[in-house]
Amino acid sequence: MEEQQQAGQAESKIGKKGFKDFVKLIAATNPPKLILIIALILTLIQTTAGLIVPLMTKGLIDGLTMSALNKSVIFLLLGAFVIQAIASGISIYMLNYAGQRVVATLRTKLWNKVLSLPMPYFDRNRTGDTMSRITNDTSQIMTLIADYLVSFVSNIVAVVGGVALLFYLDWVMSLIILSLVPLTLLILLPVGRKMYKISKKQQDEMAGLTSVLSQVIGEIRLVKAYGTEKQEAEAGDSRIGKMFAFGLQEARILALIGPLFTFVMTAVLVVILGVGGMRVASGLLSPGELVAFILLLFQVIMPMGQFTTLYSRLQKVVGATERIQAILAHEEEPRHSTAIAPKGNETITFNNLHFSYVTGEEVLHGINLTVPARKVTAIVGPSGSGKSTLFSLLEQFYLPESGSISYGGQAITDYSLASWRSKIGYVSQESPLMAGTIKENMTYGLGREASMDEIRQAAEMAYSSAFIDKLPQGYDTEVGERGIKLSGGQRQRIAIARALLRSPDILLLDEATSSLDSTSEHEVQQALSNLMEGRTTVVIAHRLSTVVDSDQIVVLEQGHVTGTGTHAELISNHPVYRELAQKQFVAQDGKPDSEPE
Repeated sequence: MEEQQQAGQAESKIGKKGFKDFVKLIAATNPPKLILIIALILTLIQTTAGLIVPLMTKGLIDGLTMSALNKSVIFLLLGAFVIQAIASGISIYMLNYAGQRVVATLRTKLWNKVLSLPMPYFDRNRTGDTMSRITNDTSQIMTLIADYLVSFVSNIVAVVGGVALLFYLDWVMSLIILSLVPLTLLILLPVGRKMYKISKKQQDEMAGLTSVLSQVIGEIRLVKAYGTEKQEAEAGDSRIGKMFAFGLQEARILALIGPLFTFVMTAVLVVILGVGGMRVASGLLSPGELVAFILLLFQVIMPMGQFTTLYSRLQKVVGATERIQAILAHEEEPRHSTAIAPKGNETITFNNLHFSYVTGEEVLHGINLTVPARKVTAIVGPSGSGKSTLFSLLEQFYLPESGSISYGGQAITDYSLASWRSKIGYVSQESPLMAGTIKENMTYGLGREASMDEIRQAAEMAYSSAFIDKLPQGYDTEVGERGIKLSGGQRQRIAIARALLRSPDILLLDEATSSLDSTSEHEVQQALSNLMEGRTTVVIAHRLSTVVDSDQIVVLEQGHVTGTGTHAELISNHPVYRELAQKQFVAQDGKPDSEPE
């Protein structure tokens, strides 16, 4: 029993904190206050007109005779209806405008926040979960604002004003009605807590389903190639089944609330008709007052029913707010306050660098390495040795646990992040492209308008102009999602053209030719030669034949630098490199101890 009380107190605290967080979240979006105030005033006018109608009806019924009608009352009644309709229509539009505006601002804040989050966030959180925060959770907030928030105030006015008028008409029957309010609250509060739990689980499942869908659809070729449609269908069905189960739980609650309030309303109406009929018969109440009392009663009961819906909706929004706040409160990438921008082409130095993705599982152990300016440095070593991690640290996707990386003697963390990354051109094995045209992909992230002459020149240097010119739409050809309409070699050359337009001082090549056939590899290598000219280049390669002419080769093993030198030097003094070279060159030539000239 004590545990249940503690759980109830905890839930109450969560509810209060969640509501405060929701108010703070809305305030942070700078909602259109004037529009909300006007909508509120119009809603109050609509509510007041609605309360006046029963009183006018009383006068109309009590003054009704067969010979004459009170025309002034009829005109006032019609005027009240017209005012109510106009005020309602305008306020509904304004509330929806305000709701859409708040949610658009919130989605913009969330989207900008997501783009500024560090890479570890994306390592830990599924894409679909983040998408669900921006779309589904914000939609919950919009529904609350547009449909319930301001009407909540008008409902309070309707209830308070309606109750006051009920007491004015007949205090005995009013007391009978008020005796049912505690019973309503006893039903409302536990139901609201239950709805909060269900809606939170439902939103989590929705995020999980979004993740499954985005992952499977994004890799649909893999799914079909390996015949895993049934397996993925079962995974999706499981998520959908759980959402269905939570939906049924929510439906059961709503199915309980609806008939319960209908029963209460019907019971109250029967009691009022019975008691009211006796009071009319005894002369304590006029027929018009009884009709007015019943009309006012409905105007009080309907808002009270909406309070139930509002409460359950608010519980849903509290859950959505918690998840949105978790993203907004997340630490962003370090945006260095200094205005220093790196200049020229300088030496890059790794100073006693230590790094772990997971605490206690170090990936790089005290890396000391110098990358000379305008030279080619190749990093070789077995898979999992930390080669790509060095690139990620150099691009400041992650920060080292200890040690530093300097550029021309200045720590790279002293430079503004945007200016540092603008110095780097990156060409990877996958060569990611965005959905859009070839031209849009070549100029992606350029930060300035590029002329067609510049674009064509970059394409020629990247050995991509020949295949682009053969396409029906040329540079306006759509590449498809992730560049699926182009071959691997074509994507690589578009990525190289993009790097050429960027004209970086530092070039990072991550297995840039490893997945290509010999013809494509030859063309891409020629394009890379143009790109590497006069730049500080760092190459990751598994195939030593592509890097034997590098100015410096670094051997990385299990997060340690175990050798540095030219190909000839490492062949003579590094056993692991020599063994690796012999295996690869034997495999290529079919003859032992064969090396490229």
